[in-house]
Amino acid sequence: MRYFFSGVLAAVLLFAGCATDVANRYYGTVKYPPKEPKDVELLWRSPSREFDVIADFQSRGESPNDMRKHAAKIGADAVIVAILGGSYDLGDEWAGRDSKAKTYTRITGTAIKYK
Repeated sequence: MRYFFSGVLAAVLLFAGCATDVANRYYGTVKYPPKEPKDVELLWRSPSREFDVIADFQSRGESPNDMRKHAAKIGADAVIVAILGGSYDLGDEWAGRDSKAKTYTRITGTAIKYK
């Protein structure tokens, strides 16, 4: 029985160690209905039209489409994505010799609502 509980504890610690480092901050008091991710614009810079920021997301190990999904859940019209640390494979050491993997050290998304 002791080995069973030790095994369960080890499994819990293993899965906890694999958790994505996520931080979300929601602004305002208005709650918007969720949208389909395909209906949320994926932007790489601020749009020229006026908008309000409704949330910021940051994570490790997620993609721009994951940021879009987070924004869709809170009813955003668009999400402005920034990839910090570049795209690289965990085995790459030299920036000039990067493989085509899609691992990022940090990704952020700013969910917006157009005025």
